[in-house]
Amino acid sequence: MKYSVVTGDIANSTSLTTNNRAELIDNISALIKSWTTKPEYAEIFRGDSFQLLFADVTEALKRSIQIRCWLKSFPDGNENESLDARLSIGIGDVAYFGKSVLDADGEAFHLSGRAFDEMKATQNYFQVSTNDAKLNEQLDIILKLANIIISQWTKNQAEAIFLLLEGKTQQEIADELKIAQSAVNNRIKLSRWKEIDKTMHYIASLTQ
Repeated sequence: MKYSVVTGDIANSTSLTTNNRAELIDNISALIKSWTTKPEYAEIFRGDSFQLLFADVTEALKRSIQIRCWLKSFPDGNENESLDARLSIGIGDVAYFGKSVLDADGEAFHLSGRAFDEMKATQNYFQVSTNDAKLNEQLDIILKLANIIISQWTKNQAEAIFLLLEGKTQQEIADELKIAQSAVNNRIKLSRWKEIDKTMHYIASLTQ
């Protein structure tokens, strides 16, 4: 069985005050734990880094985008240097689960961790790695193009996409954000979500 390991960290967290940064870490820890089948499958480490384990690549891609949306819409971020996340998804076997995701081991963890370490020296914010080098080259090109769009999302667009990925309808999103349904529709259209959604499903089909 193939698993998906997401390794990431928060970009631009130094733009926050100490108290806001502590609040951010507490909140994102609660958020990512709520997404996994077991709380120990989502952990914060080294301050603002995190790792999650999923049994489905589609879920891993969805939650990765939600992490970026959640950070972009975090209320105390610097408008000139919005929060974001570097995210590396490794797809492969898991040899050992351990007491938590940080103790686990296997191909998916190696692929995710290795790519994440390499991302730190680049401007790449989103990467998917498998044990197929040619496929990885293809995925890299696709994700670099997708990242251009995702990186340009505004706080309002990210907020709407986050809730959309929670399974809410446009009217439910409008009610929660206290805006018109037409405004929600506009945010989703301007974010080019239709194209990003198709891209993520295509990536999932390539890596199953």
